[in-house]
Amino acid sequence: MPTQEEIFSKVSSTLVEALNVDEEDIKLSSTLQGDLGAESIDFLDIVFRLEREFGIKIPRGELFPESIFQGDPEFVSNGKVTEKGLKELRERMPFADLSSFEKDPSMSKLSDLFTVELITRYIQGKLS
Repeated sequence: MPTQEEIFSKVSSTLVEALNVDEEDIKLSSTLQGDLGAESIDFLDIVFRLEREFGIKIPRGELFPESIFQGDPEFVSNGKVTEKGLKELRERMPFADLSSFEKDPSMSKLSDLFTVELITRYIQGKLS
């Protein structure tokens, strides 16, 4: 089983290819959209590359829950993720630390959840 550092290193090189960023810009705390400039179209590419790199299957919506991103009214209201949306995030993303997001669940902050560390932890969970 690879170490967290080995996984981070592979995730990092995957993001360098997918997003055309410099390796030294990628830290565990980097957010995909804010820090690395990923757009929603890039998420599919990232998932595809991670599957190939690690030889795993990433079910659609498991790493990046689209229903929330697309503003499904059950999950998002007035620019905030609803209680039902938070429940959905907790169920679909057990590997994410939602504690600070839950205090202010505005959609504008949702993308900050998607960090390099989150992907690394997700993959670590898939491989174990």
